[in-house]
Amino acid sequence: MPDQTPAPSAHPASGHRASSPPPASSMPPTGAHSVPGGAGPAERAVVVDLAAIRHNVATLRSWVQPAALMAVVKADAYGHGMIPVAQAALQAGATWLGVAHVTEALSLRSAGITAPVVAWLHTRSTPFGRAIEEGIDLGVSGWELEAIAESARRLQQPARVHLKVDTGLGRNGATLADWPTVTARAATLQEQGLIRVVGVFSHLAVADDLDREEETDEQLAQFHQAVEIARGAGLHVDVRHLANTPATLVRPETHLDLVRVGLGIYGLSPFDRRPASDFGLRPAMSLTTTVANSKTVPAGQGISYGYLYRTPEPTRLALVPLGYGDGIPRTAMEAPVWIGGRRAEVTGRIAMDQFVVDLGTEEDVAPVGSPVELFGPASGITADDWARAARTINYEIVTRVGARIPKVHVDTRPGEDIGSPTGEGR
Repeated sequence: MPDQTPAPSAHPASGHRASSPPPASSMPPTGAHSVPGGAGPAERAVVVDLAAIRHNVATLRSWVQPAALMAVVKADAYGHGMIPVAQAALQAGATWLGVAHVTEALSLRSAGITAPVVAWLHTRSTPFGRAIEEGIDLGVSGWELEAIAESARRLQQPARVHLKVDTGLGRNGATLADWPTVTARAATLQEQGLIRVVGVFSHLAVADDLDREEETDEQLAQFHQAVEIARGAGLHVDVRHLANTPATLVRPETHLDLVRVGLGIYGLSPFDRRPASDFGLRPAMSLTTTVANSKTVPAGQGISYGYLYRTPEPTRLALVPLGYGDGIPRTAMEAPVWIGGRRAEVTGRIAMDQFVVDLGTEEDVAPVGSPVELFGPASGITADDWARAARTINYEIVTRVGARIPKVHVDTRPGEDIGSPTGEGR
């Protein structure tokens, strides 16, 4: 995950007020999302629009052709729900899926997904044998080769591997100094029928920083060098993959045979200065709930732990039943929310299960049961807005949403033609 941490902002002790509502044409729908089965408004819901996933995948695919597109669905599809997102991505033209752990790949297989899947983060306890049996491709940094070969020998079935070279990120991958040894050993194991080297890959470190193109250039050059070394060892490298979401968006020379897109398929931008809309991408996730309590309090009322906020006058408070136990960042004071038909802000410290919003002096604003949207396309509030408030990045905001919030998958455009997106706005 790239480091895009914005500078901290000050949190005044008082003075938060709900802002005036925007023109009616820009106001989101007032109805809360329903729980599956029609049981009424959901107490809490992560609402994921699969039409947005399909749109984003198809748009990105149109830009990278003839390269193929891998939809990265690790970490429960960045909090969006791995199985439905994987299915939607494949419908829209993704031909590969990417995950970190073999256990995630096995879940895809259990759901009946037969598309090529690559898993690249392993430990000594990784079930390599199960992966081989299920036709899961394995990323290999070096040490895994012997363990994978032993599993293949036992099963009498070759493993599909992608050799990873470290071109500068400093995490997984063989160093350039070790690369000739790794590729030579892989060639030997391939000759023995224990593995098949499908591809070579690496990962970019600063492609999200538009002011550091030279470092990405250096990584690309080292990657090409590594591919030539692998070929010199006798390996046929069918699939070269290097580009992540930022490189997919702005560095076409990195597309090669396959791009690995994570954040982009969820409609979020990896860039500080370029929003997702610049690339024609649509956010797929909304985070919604309803008001749990509403009451009028006097001036000077302290709000939440530490009294970091006090009401400047008699005012109405709304209680929102989400907190850091649900993945809401505790540090996100002043984060925006849509409540009572207007945009307001978190006031006071976010607790484990709840936070408070100061709604002002109007008596009829946001009674109990009123819909609340923390972020989503309906309100126009984004995961980026919450990331700025929490001094983190949008990747973390969507991925950390907790398991006790139900995921509701909807399809706002079930008949949408996704065969020929324009890709305008790139």
